Amino acid sequence: MMLPISGLPVAPRPDFRWPGGRRMALWVAVGVESYRPDEGRTEDILPRSAAPDHVNAAWRAYGNRVGAMRLFERLSGAGIVPTVLLNTDVYDEAPEVIAAARRTGAEIVAHGLSNSDCLADMGAEEELAYLRRTRDRIAAEEGTAPRGWSSPWLAHGARTLPNLARAGFDILLDLRMDDRPVTLDTGAGPLLAVPYAAELNDSTTMIGRQVTARAFAGMIADEAEELLRNPDGPPVVMSVVLHSFIAGQPFRAGPVCDALAGLARRGSEVWCATPSRIADAWHGAG
Repeated sequence: MMLPISGLPVAPRPDFRWPGGRRMALWVAVGVESYRPDEGRTEDILPRSAAPDHVNAAWRAYGNRVGAMRLFERLSGAGIVPTVLLNTDVYDEAPEVIAAARRTGAEIVAHGLSNSDCLADMGAEEELAYLRRTRDRIAAEEGTAPRGWSSPWLAHGARTLPNLARAGFDILLDLRMDDRPVTLDTGAGPLLAVPYAAELNDSTTMIGRQVTARAFAGMIADEAEELLRNPDGPPVVMSVVLHSFIAGQPFRAGPVCDALAGLARRGSEVWCATPSRIADAWHGAG
C-alpha cells in the first residue's frame, strides 16, 4: 500500500524560514519505555534467554532509573527541550521520570501503553481503542492531550493512519520521506508526518548496527552540515532519536549530547524545537 502523501516535494512559499529566520528545525526524541517481564516484544542487549530474563530486564530498567535523568540534564544544559516518546505504563512504574521530564518542559508524545505491544498485532477496532486509551491517559496525567504519536517498533496496521486521525492525533512521528514535514491524507483527517530519524536513532544504529557513540556523534554533525550547506535552500527538519537505556548509558551520553549541544550553539541557523512547535510553524507558513 502506498503512503497517502499529499502533493509533490516542494517548498512552502520561497521566503519561509523557521522562527528567527533559521534554516533548520531540530527536535530530539528521548524514548521512555516500559516492557512487560518475559512477555511480548522486547529490546535486548544480549540474545534473549529463558524466563526470567533478568539481564536484559536490568539493562532496560537502567533507562528509567538513571539514563533518562542523565539525558534530560544534558539536553537541558544545552538549551534543548526534549520530546519524550512515552509508554504510559511509565506513569505507574517510574513517576519520578515523568516529573523530571516535566521540569525540562518536554513535549509528551504518545508511544503506546507498553513497548511490549505492537500495532501490527491488533485488529482495526482494537487498535483504535488502544490509541484512544493511550491518548486519554496522557491527557488525564498532563492536563493536555498529546498531538503526536510514535508507534512502538515503528510498526503499523492497515488502518493505523486513519485510526490515528480518528483518535485525535494530528502529528505522526514514525516516518522520514523528506527533509520537511509532509501531509498524509488518511481519509479520516490529515496527519502531518514530521521527519523522524530511522538512522540517526540509537536503537537502529548503535544497537542494531553496533555503531559507536563517537561515530554516531559524527553522523549527527555530518547530517547537520549537509542540511545547512546551502544557505539559500528550503527550510529543513533534523531529528535525532535517543532512548533512555541506550544513549543514557554513561559511555554514550557524553559524545552524543556534546554533538547536539554543538548544534544548539548555532542559534542563528538552528531552531531547537519540538514536534508541535514545528507543526504550528509549518502550518502557519500558509
